[in-house]
Amino acid sequence: MKSLPTLRASGFAQVSQWILDPVGYLQSNFERYGDLFPAQMLWNSSVPMILANEPKAVQFLLTRDRGKEFSAPGEANQILEQLLGSQSLVLLSGERHQQRRKLIMPPFHGERIRAYSQLIQTITQEAIAAWPLDKPIDIRDTIQSITMRVILQAVFGLHEGDRYQKLEHLLALRLGMTNSPLASALIFLPWLRKDFGTWSPGGRIRQIAEETDRLLFAEIQDRRAHPDPDRIDILSLLLTAKDENGDGLSDRELRDELMTLLMAGHETTATSLTWALYWVHKLPQVKQKLVAELESMSDPGDASQFSQLQYLSAVCNETLRIYPVAMLTFPRRVEKPVELCGYQLDPGAIAVGCIYLIHQREDLYPNPHEFRPERFLENQFSPYEFLPFGGGSRRCVGAALAASEMRIVLGTILTHLDLALASDRPVKPGRRGVTLAQSSPVRLKKLGERAIAAPAFA
Repeated sequence: MKSLPTLRASGFAQVSQWILDPVGYLQSNFERYGDLFPAQMLWNSSVPMILANEPKAVQFLLTRDRGKEFSAPGEANQILEQLLGSQSLVLLSGERHQQRRKLIMPPFHGERIRAYSQLIQTITQEAIAAWPLDKPIDIRDTIQSITMRVILQAVFGLHEGDRYQKLEHLLALRLGMTNSPLASALIFLPWLRKDFGTWSPGGRIRQIAEETDRLLFAEIQDRRAHPDPDRIDILSLLLTAKDENGDGLSDRELRDELMTLLMAGHETTATSLTWALYWVHKLPQVKQKLVAELESMSDPGDASQFSQLQYLSAVCNETLRIYPVAMLTFPRRVEKPVELCGYQLDPGAIAVGCIYLIHQREDLYPNPHEFRPERFLENQFSPYEFLPFGGGSRRCVGAALAASEMRIVLGTILTHLDLALASDRPVKPGRRGVTLAQSSPVRLKKLGERAIAAPAFA
């Protein structure tokens, strides 16, 4: 059995590169070490972290996390506590994690997802109606406003008023504090978050968090005092959810789950949609094929039809493949000596699947740096070869909603507007908080309206 390779770079150099150039860090280590290698990604961690990017190994890792070989401890995600809260599903472990997951999953399936479709389409239509003609706009800013409104309305159940406007402003401020590789150091280097007063990043974070919490707790308490059985937003559904013992979520648990859904469903979806709009307008053949499919819809006003369009789904999947927003799965801890990719892993080690490197494997995706949606029409990929939402017991609970939202927003924009890139300059991936996003703005300009009507034979 092989021994784990020793990385040549110092811990400081590794952490610095992981923060500032995550793609370069992953790619260079893969080229040097292959399917599995150790990594130093956290400044103050003494526990070895092992990255696996071979699909069968990752399948073994993610499907044995309730057995004897691995566990999926919430404390391994401690880096996210300041963003999400200590009662977030992401930071829970064992039986408590399983019970919470079971409690909050129902609003994210089947009829519930379809119920949000028309809302997402309406929000998108209202947002794009204000886009100026022939004037470049930073598309991410606009898309973020759409995904924020989806979260506030579909998840939080807020549609208008003072509380809605304040939350929209405060949440955007908080998320914007880590929107560059350098600013992301606030997450990875805890000492940068110390509160030295309102002038310091830590002080500003505390101030925004306190104001946000005051509004969220007020909304939760109002909902408890005035229950409405006709409401279908996710907060209303979670307020009535009970476990096997008849216990519901506390105000703090609800707050932390709302923040988790915000982080998982707002930033990530905005990033993916920005990439999708970039690739569609970067590659004329993709745009032409996608618009032709949209023109085949019998009723463009029926948001549920977007889920039936195969090429639209393939474009969304290829977007999630080429630069996955989440580069890594959530960590698993080795509980007993185990072999992975021919290496012996000892108890206490932390192992993660590297989503980015799996999605860049030549043996799975020939010419992986090429954006080619046809891959997803020609092949079926296993959940361990294509895993943009993670896998196993830690797979994103909002995956179905995020995938649906992506298709509806992209389809609605291209149904109504004729757009073009304002520049031919390539956009590269770069760090944004704990995620992979665009390293520079994507600017689009509106050339005109595109009124796609129902076909004459419909």
